[in-house]
Amino acid sequence: MALRHLISIETLTMDEWNDLYRLARDIMDHPGDYSDACRGKVMATLFFEPSTRTNFSFQAAMMRLGGSVFGFSNPSATSTSKGETLMDTIRMCSGYSDLIVVRSPYEGSALAASMYSEVPVVNAGDGAHMHPTQTLADLTTITAHRGGVDGLQVGICGDLRNGRTVHSLILGLSKFKNVTYYLISPRELALPNYMLTFLKQSGQKFIEITNLESCLPQLDVLYMTRIQRERFEDPAEYERNKGVYILTAAKMQLAKKDMLVMHPLPRVDEIATDVDSDPRAAYFRQARYGMFVRMALLMTLSKLPRQPEAPPAEKQKGLCRNPKCITKFEPELPALFIGEGEERRCSYCDAEIS
Repeated sequence: MALRHLISIETLTMDEWNDLYRLARDIMDHPGDYSDACRGKVMATLFFEPSTRTNFSFQAAMMRLGGSVFGFSNPSATSTSKGETLMDTIRMCSGYSDLIVVRSPYEGSALAASMYSEVPVVNAGDGAHMHPTQTLADLTTITAHRGGVDGLQVGICGDLRNGRTVHSLILGLSKFKNVTYYLISPRELALPNYMLTFLKQSGQKFIEITNLESCLPQLDVLYMTRIQRERFEDPAEYERNKGVYILTAAKMQLAKKDMLVMHPLPRVDEIATDVDSDPRAAYFRQARYGMFVRMALLMTLSKLPRQPEAPPAEKQKGLCRNPKCITKFEPELPALFIGEGEERRCSYCDAEIS
């Protein structure tokens, strides 16, 4: 496997995905065979943003493999509160560990971290941008329950603008054949332009709609997401959109008898508790699948040799328009762009370049 860092699911090849899934499946079937697979390996978990499931999932995965974990989930108790840069934090922690897992409210932070680490870096969520290991959990769940991903009709519902799990899932599903997307959201929370451009340029089949019930009968998978209060700069915008989609047991009667209901969690009110007992509700099983596929990922990456930090490149000059891009907080980062001319985007967060 050529994979070294997992920053975006887009860089994962189908061969790499198949290898990870086969390993995750074997871990599920024979967990005792892997209890010492990472003995002597150390994982650093650097969570600059609150997390329950993802943090616990990574920690449980490493401990089940016999490895060790250190890290933090409260950056105010670290030297970042004294002004230490992300690059220096990464340099320090890569000296102590065999693998680093990073979550940050700043988009592009995982890519930035990978540039200053001597060990593999895994993106556990960077702002509203990407969440590739959640997508590994999602693809593992779909494959385990449906036998594969090709040809599915997938509804993705909720906050598509700010949903990093949504963005990663679309990139992951696009690797398979004949997937059709039903993008269900209020118009002001529609998928961002760079993701729509990706869907169009890669020839994906998609339909943008605002009504959940109208497409339920067609779906093989329904991926619900919450309206994310913490991503809204305008509280009034959140109030306008909260509670707009609520999946209930009554609405489930419209769906196929084998439709899979998924959710990256945590939920607020977008899936009523009367859905939990429906055998099609897979969201808690989805969390467990996530632990197993993270075990496969950690096994793979933690055994890679250390690699010296790359030489410095041209510094970023504040060209990115995104106020939450990591380049706004780490001015020493090199300038990295995708595309040319008016089509140019920031490599860190995919926002347009001014």
